[in-house]
Amino acid sequence: MVSVIIPVFNRYPLLQEAAASVLAQSHLDFELVIVDDGSEDETAELTGGTDGFFRDVRVKIIHVKHSGMPGLVRNIGAGAAQGSYLAFLDSDDLWEQDKLKLQAAFFQDNPDLRICHTRERWIRKGKEISQAGQKHRREGMIFQDALEKCIIGPSTVMMERSLFQETRGFREDLEIAEDYEYWLRITPFHEIGYIDLPLIEKRAGHGGQLSEKYGHIEYFRIQGLKDLVDRNYFPEEQQTSARQELARKCGIYAAGCEKRGKKEDAAEYSALQRKYS
Repeated sequence: MVSVIIPVFNRYPLLQEAAASVLAQSHLDFELVIVDDGSEDETAELTGGTDGFFRDVRVKIIHVKHSGMPGLVRNIGAGAAQGSYLAFLDSDDLWEQDKLKLQAAFFQDNPDLRICHTRERWIRKGKEISQAGQKHRREGMIFQDALEKCIIGPSTVMMERSLFQETRGFREDLEIAEDYEYWLRITPFHEIGYIDLPLIEKRAGHGGQLSEKYGHIEYFRIQGLKDLVDRNYFPEEQQTSARQELARKCGIYAAGCEKRGKKEDAAEYSALQRKYS
């Protein structure tokens, strides 16, 4: 069985569509865990079960006090999950009908793999965005590519619940880039499975997205990566690569701060660049 986890905050219309794409799956052996992060719209009234959302007994609703931390909200859902596998779906994304079916079959055919992701379609304001320039390794030992940016979309992932428990889930104090940080903790040690089909529709440009709140996300990637480097989390070879990438990111961020007239921040991240070079 698969436990599907949707974190949500004030996105009731989008949540309806996302949940409907789960309930329409051709693979039927799943539960849907919706974790409401203190919403103030109709989401706050959902109860689940036979008298609630979609009147489907496979749906479980959990309401928590608002934190604004997507990693924490996903972890709460995972803690309530009963499935052998976890699958994540952001509340503004959609699944193709055979998403779970194809990933379940993938794990049957590849019993040594513990995590799998798929290709996704990027939609912004109703128009598809080309991914022709996205050239990175998507399967196998992909740590080196995952260092540069987040190359695994949360909504594409299915993974063993035991792996999630072993790796302690998402970091709960990062508002953004918590997925980038989490995959960095997994990819040095585990092969990543991949289905080269666009089974997810990733929607953007509708407002209310954390990735657009600050206009940039590199600051948060730096925070996540820096903590891992400082703890010597990675094996020796990967640790060297991680330090180099951290230095590069700090240099780029420092240059951006300088351009925006933020002299103190520019000096701070220039110093970090020198430290990790």
